[in-house]
Amino acid sequence: MSYETLKYEAAAGIAVITLARPERLNALTATMHAELRAALAACARDDAVRVVMLTGEGRAFSSGQDLTEDLPRSADGAIDLGPPLARDYNPLIMTLADYPKVTIAALNGPAVGAAANIALACDVAIAARSAFLQQAFTKVALIPDAGGTWLLPRLVGPKRALALMLTADPTPAEEALRLGLVYAVFDDVVFPAEAMAFVARIAQGPALAQRLMKKAVRESLGASLDEQLDREAAFQAECGRSDDFAEGVAAFREKRAPRFAGN
Repeated sequence: MSYETLKYEAAAGIAVITLARPERLNALTATMHAELRAALAACARDDAVRVVMLTGEGRAFSSGQDLTEDLPRSADGAIDLGPPLARDYNPLIMTLADYPKVTIAALNGPAVGAAANIALACDVAIAARSAFLQQAFTKVALIPDAGGTWLLPRLVGPKRALALMLTADPTPAEEALRLGLVYAVFDDVVFPAEAMAFVARIAQGPALAQRLMKKAVRESLGASLDEQLDREAAFQAECGRSDDFAEGVAAFREKRAPRFAGN
């Protein structure tokens, strides 16, 4: 499938989806949303894909919503931002939340507004040293969307999250690392290579265990300890029946690296 606003490559268990409107700092449009949903659906169906990396072309991950795009209006002529959220952002965030494969946001540059929250909705984020995340919504008299008011308080606490929203202050990569918003930071010059090496490491892991790990972590947010212990036991039993568990035990006994097949 060809894309107008994305670049797509898949090899060695890794799918790389690149937001590709560098002249607009990869600002998000309805077309880009539709293509991104289609690319994610294709990756989900492709058994050869283990990990999906989302990144940007040029000097930004994404500047967020393209505010030059025509916005819908209600019957009285007032701008109505509800429909684009319902059509584009909300389905994307829910897709990422329930996605069957590991997703990694590789922040090659700034992730601003809704783009910052899309990055936070991925399973893991890594960043170039020049990158930053910014809840820029107050600059245009809006509140954070794309799940920002749910994601950010759970990652950094409600008071810090609200301060970041109220001030619209950027969070540089090193500070994002300290806060736990990103897992690793790499110098800009080596970021593309380091990002691919990081993703390749995850792609070589046990896919079933990774999928159940994601599910367990997400469901823990609304679970009691005893409910979570029961969930862990059920998921662990499923992992224990897998070929990858048998391979992992064999590799441990033979003092070699495991070769996981993903089942």
